[in-house]
Amino acid sequence: MIPEKLVRKAEAYATSGAYFDELAAMVAYPTESSRPERGVAVKAYLDEVLTPALLDLGCSVTEAENPSGGPFLVGRRVEDPELPTVLCYGHADVVDGHAGQWSEGRDPWTLTADGDRWYGRGSADNKGQHLVNIAALRLLLAEQRRLGFNLTFLFETGEEIGSPGLAEFAAAHRELLRADVLVASDGPRLDAATPTLFLGSRGGVQLQLDVDLRPDAYHSGNWGGVLRNPATTLTGAISTLVDGHGRIRVPELLPTELPEAVRTALAGVSVADSPGDPLPDASWGATELTPAERLYAWNTLEVLSLGAADIERPVNAIPGGARAVLQLRYVVGTDVDRVTDVVTRHLAAHGYDMVGVTVGSHFAASRTPLDDPWVGWAVEVLEQAAGRPVAVLPNIGGSLPNHVFTDVLGLPTLWLPHSYPGCLQHAPDEHMLGSIAREGVVLATALFHALGNPTPDHPLPVTLPAALPPSPEAPR
Repeated sequence: MIPEKLVRKAEAYATSGAYFDELAAMVAYPTESSRPERGVAVKAYLDEVLTPALLDLGCSVTEAENPSGGPFLVGRRVEDPELPTVLCYGHADVVDGHAGQWSEGRDPWTLTADGDRWYGRGSADNKGQHLVNIAALRLLLAEQRRLGFNLTFLFETGEEIGSPGLAEFAAAHRELLRADVLVASDGPRLDAATPTLFLGSRGGVQLQLDVDLRPDAYHSGNWGGVLRNPATTLTGAISTLVDGHGRIRVPELLPTELPEAVRTALAGVSVADSPGDPLPDASWGATELTPAERLYAWNTLEVLSLGAADIERPVNAIPGGARAVLQLRYVVGTDVDRVTDVVTRHLAAHGYDMVGVTVGSHFAASRTPLDDPWVGWAVEVLEQAAGRPVAVLPNIGGSLPNHVFTDVLGLPTLWLPHSYPGCLQHAPDEHMLGSIAREGVVLATALFHALGNPTPDHPLPVTLPAALPPSPEAPR
């Protein structure tokens, strides 16, 4: 059990303004990975914020180049080779700041408090979250002059653009990143009030559908009825993939099963319990499943954009082409290696061989098994610290590079998020809730304290000497 004195220090750090001030300094760096010109800000954030923070934890720090994108930063603290090693992860980059689009005239690079909401780009994703873990480690080290475990902290700078180069870096530096468990924070809690532990993430495949029939548009009165309309063709083609009620109509795009352990874990989980959340539509998607099963344990095919001609200024003409971008969000157990062939063949079988299919960005699905000993251990620690039940999700509905840690490094993964679904993390008005930050620092401190202070009543999960999986093939 975490000492009460350490709990009070964690609460004091979060409530005194110290956490807010540190986060404000972090938010001030416009580390937008989608803008190459922001590379200077990214480098400054690594050099001026993260490197000093890791040095304060007694880490040796290495910055590594990334041929595929922005650099990586690795901090290592080795207290004793016989102790377990914890790998932590965070990402320094943020999405576009959307300057000028925030309410109340807020600046995305200035942390602004409005009651419990702390507005600023990166406040929830991911600067506020990796600050929680840095602060918890710092509190533990100051209290007992040791962590009680070895620490490796990995930061990347391109998570928001698909983590380019991360899998290759991990595969090439498997010894550097060797650990017993990953402890990281990103993504949302189940809801604002519920401490949450999740074990992985859904994957995603982007599909672009093009119907490019002719270079010109033709008058709909003179040619309607004899020229194929690409927009009508495209909507018909999409309806063979996913119907108007969100049900996927291609069996190959669905998982092979919903494991009983996953169903059991989600049995008591409610979706959209935070004020202001939209209500799940009972008639949408796989209605034979609960909302939690649909969101965390099943696949969805979403139309992200759809267009032909000028939708704001339509004219009386049949357009020459139409395009849609869809995204398959999928869970472990779905075969997506041949998704282009599957979709192309399906469309042709339904008479839509004129629809071109192109696969865009792809991120893998992964999860740590629910029965992994580290999961039960962490739940016990967190519930004792929180004083109430912790929601355990097999994976979040969104995507993270969890597969790098499970599949490349062979680690069990424990994600302790410090945000919530309504945080607007990729939109104007992104915010961290001060209440979650306060509880998050306590929970993270408790988890790291338990890692470094196992007892006969609560030992660490028994692990074999860290055995790395075979080197994976280079990602395609």
